[in-house]
Amino acid sequence: MNLNDNKFYQQWFKNSWSYVTGAILLSLLQIVTLSVIGEPLKITSIFIYWAGWVFSALGADVSSWKMFSSPEAQATLQSSFLTNPISVRNIGIIIGALLASLLASQFKIRKVKSYKQVIAAIIGGLLMGYGSKIAFGCNIGAFFSGVSSLSLSGWLFGLFMFFGAIIGSKLLIRFLL
Repeated sequence: MNLNDNKFYQQWFKNSWSYVTGAILLSLLQIVTLSVIGEPLKITSIFIYWAGWVFSALGADVSSWKMFSSPEAQATLQSSFLTNPISVRNIGIIIGALLASLLASQFKIRKVKSYKQVIAAIIGGLLMGYGSKIAFGCNIGAFFSGVSSLSLSGWLFGLFMFFGAIIGSKLLIRFLL
């Protein structure tokens, strides 16, 4: 059986969803996350613990590090990579994104066009990581969780994220691409 002939596959996996469908699904998933885990959607907060678990596995004593000194951080470090609900959810997001790109036949390994592209990716990744650390979260936590809990900060973040994306895009095109 050819999947391209299947109407269900075409509608749900191959073709793009409308913004309304995406918004409704994101809202429902946020409600499920809040109900199951007991806290809003967070993505970047667990990455520091992933690093801590890796360093611990390599023999380092990370429990004495300042970033892991709070009782909550110590408790998270005592849990494991596969028993922490936020960690498991992030793994699910990564696997889900991979599956979605594979099912839509959009997964491609592309040749690097220029070293400027590599430099832009490295700078962008470092800035995103640094920004999420000093902001105590990423755009998911600040925007989606803020808006879904009817917080004014979520809407303000969304407004400034919009203008920041415009400015960042113009800088990227002018200097790096």
